[in-house]
Amino acid sequence: MSNPTAAMLVIGDEILSGRTRDANMYHLAGQLTDHGIDLKEVRVVSDDRDAIIAAVKVLSAAHETVFTSGGIGPTHDDITADCIAAAFDTPIDVRDDARALLAAHYAKTGAELNTARLRMARIPDGATLIDNPVSVAPGFSIGNVHVMAGVPSVFQAMVESVLPTLTGGAPLVSKTLRIDRGEGDIAGPLGDLAAAYSDLSIGSYPFQKDGKYGANIVIRGTDGAMVDAALEALSSVFPA
Repeated sequence: MSNPTAAMLVIGDEILSGRTRDANMYHLAGQLTDHGIDLKEVRVVSDDRDAIIAAVKVLSAAHETVFTSGGIGPTHDDITADCIAAAFDTPIDVRDDARALLAAHYAKTGAELNTARLRMARIPDGATLIDNPVSVAPGFSIGNVHVMAGVPSVFQAMVESVLPTLTGGAPLVSKTLRIDRGEGDIAGPLGDLAAAYSDLSIGSYPFQKDGKYGANIVIRGTDGAMVDAALEALSSVFPA
C-alpha cells in the first residue's frame, strides 16, 4: 500500500521576490519522510487572495494533507486565514480561545493586545488550533489543511504539534552510491536498473570536482531489503 501524500503551499511576496529564502520546505520534507508521508508537490504563491484560494482548493482535493506557511501575522498583507476560510466557504472571526492565548501572552510581556495583534486570533469556523510554543499566536487546521506561520522556528514547532495527529505509512529508506563517471556513461545501465526495480525511486545527481565528472545515485523506497538489493546490483555494475 502506498504512503499518504502531502502538498505544501508557501505564501508570500517576499519569497517570490527573492528577498527571503524559504527554509520551511526543506524541514517539512524531512519530517514527512520520517513519518511515512510523501511530499508530492510544493507551490509558491504571492499575497494574492484569488491565487491562494485557488491553490488551496486544488491541493486539498489532490492530497491527503496540505501544509501552508506564511501570512497569518498581524499586518495588512497577512491574508492567509481569510483566504483559507473562503476556500472552505466558512465564516471567520476572532475566537475566544485564540484571544485568551494572546491576552495572557501580552499581559505577561506588558504589550497591548491591540487591533493588529488581535487579527492573529481570527480563526475560521470549525477549525482547531495548532499550538505555538514559540510566540503563542496559533496556527489552525481545517479539513485536511494545516495553516502555519512562515517564521521557521514557529513553523517547525507547529509541524511538531501536527505530525503526531497524522497517519503515516512506511518511512522512506534512502541509500546513495557515488560513481566517478559522467552521466552519459552510466545512463544505460541505470535505466535498466530503474526498470528492474520499478517500485523504487532511483535518481542521478551529477557533480563535477577537480575537472572530473561523477554522479551520486540515490535509491529510495519503503522496502529496505529491496533498496539494498538494488544498491548491490548497481555496485556490481559500477564497482568502486
